[in-house]
Amino acid sequence: MQCGQTEECKYCNQQYFWFWRAQCNPGFQKTLGFVVRRIAQRIKLFSSPRKEFYLFLKDLLGFYPANLKLYDLAFIHKSASVYDSQGNLVNNERLEFLGDAILGAIIAEFLYNRFPQQDEGFLTKNRSKLVNRPFLTRLTFDMGLNVFIDSNTTKNIDKSHIYGDALEALIGAIYLDTDYQTTKYFVTKKILSQFVNLSEIEQKDTNFKSQLIEWSQKNKKDIRFETIEEPAKDKSKQPRFVAKVQVDNKEMGKGVGTSKKEAQQNAARETLKKLES
Repeated sequence: MQCGQTEECKYCNQQYFWFWRAQCNPGFQKTLGFVVRRIAQRIKLFSSPRKEFYLFLKDLLGFYPANLKLYDLAFIHKSASVYDSQGNLVNNERLEFLGDAILGAIIAEFLYNRFPQQDEGFLTKNRSKLVNRPFLTRLTFDMGLNVFIDSNTTKNIDKSHIYGDALEALIGAIYLDTDYQTTKYFVTKKILSQFVNLSEIEQKDTNFKSQLIEWSQKNKKDIRFETIEEPAKDKSKQPRFVAKVQVDNKEMGKGVGTSKKEAQQNAARETLKKLES
């Protein structure tokens, strides 16, 4: 800085810095750091070889994903496992485990609030409809997620579970990348509201025996029901039936009831759960 005097001024060589008080505020610095990170994330997203996948996620999720590695991992089936920087074999199984629990909790809360007059049996039955593997697989295709799944399974292996697993892994990734509320919004507003006909789900046939027979015909499996009546053990003399289901001569399910029909339905339901797991 020069003062214009002919003689050297003691202030001429001093420098002055002007700053806003807000720049020294920790809150401002935190916000600035957040903005810089977001800009860096978007630059990385648009310059990545997997730009198409990340942009698809952005449109699907409604926000820019931050931890892209989580979303990459969510779509790696164990048959296509890769090694991380520490030499560990990684795939989407851990994310699937987490996503399964998060999805179950969100669906349970959603049904609890939607049907305040319904009992536990109704809520359990409808939650099962919304989280079973065939339904999640259909959702994966409807949402367009299936084309991004990385797997090395052969045509001779049943791959139906791969798709539902990937959807659960995606939900796990969203939870880790954001928080529970954001994940809940994605499930309820981006999945249930857009891809699920809830009225149809509520009225869906719950004849488990019929469903099991249809499954056996489709998969060319031999299904047999064995039902016996046990003597009443109390004064009411209420009959008790026990039904067992055999799939290709292997016992897969067992159910009890006060009628032959009820026992067989319960046995068929247990069998379907095992087949879907």
